[in-house]
Amino acid sequence: MLTIKNLLLKGLQTLQPEVDSPQLEAEILLSLALGKNRSYLKAWPEREVSGEQACCFDHLIHKRSEGTPIAYLTGQREFWSRDFAVNPDVLIPRPETELLIEVALTLIPQTSAFKVIDLGTGSGIIAITLAAEKPLIEVTAVDNSSSALKVAQINARSHKAENITFIQSHWFDQIKGHSFDLVVSNPPYIAPEDPHLLTGDVRFEPQNALIAANRGLDDIEAIAGKALSHLQPQGHLLIEHGYNQQNEVQAIFREFHYQNIQTYRDLSGHPRVTYGQRQS
Repeated sequence: MLTIKNLLLKGLQTLQPEVDSPQLEAEILLSLALGKNRSYLKAWPEREVSGEQACCFDHLIHKRSEGTPIAYLTGQREFWSRDFAVNPDVLIPRPETELLIEVALTLIPQTSAFKVIDLGTGSGIIAITLAAEKPLIEVTAVDNSSSALKVAQINARSHKAENITFIQSHWFDQIKGHSFDLVVSNPPYIAPEDPHLLTGDVRFEPQNALIAANRGLDDIEAIAGKALSHLQPQGHLLIEHGYNQQNEVQAIFREFHYQNIQTYRDLSGHPRVTYGQRQS
């Protein structure tokens, strides 16, 4: 007889050599297969499971054991206490990016008009979070991928973020005649030869959202340069980058004559977000 308890044990044994939290992930995937929450599993361990549900669970466990990110299997990931839809067309939201939100929120006034552009929006986590936290601002969310924009628009509707305009564009290419008070971006910043690309979730994520030429700095340099003609005087630029890129990113900001340059550290103590201000 197939029971919740038996399936969880089987899933645990399969995942144990492959993932850091096999019990938790087995519970998440069985909950998905059954259409129930995890508390249901704990309350009814002897409950019989149908063959169809067991096959669905086996498929999910197999995919996870092969390395498919659990966020792509469940179709969602939490960010800033909100659930966001994700799929292989977009990056999986990561806690480090919450630092970008924290810093951005300190720059946005409570009442006056303020325009923000999020470059490379992906699933829309940055644009939507800022729009939801500061509903009076105007947000433009840009991505070169039409598939990614579809995911972002689904998330915007889910969170009722109506103060966002979505535009398909490679950075600023299709942004004509607009200026902004704040440019934010979590661009590709991994070097093509970085060994981390061969491990973990990034193996399954869209490579064009991860990798940049010139040691991962190409897109950061392009954004910093082009942002100058789209920023209001005294406007702000915030870019997320790799933990080992602080010096190079600050040098890029200095090259384009940004002022008040500062780098912020994430919860792990790594330099993660660099700020610059356009001169008047």
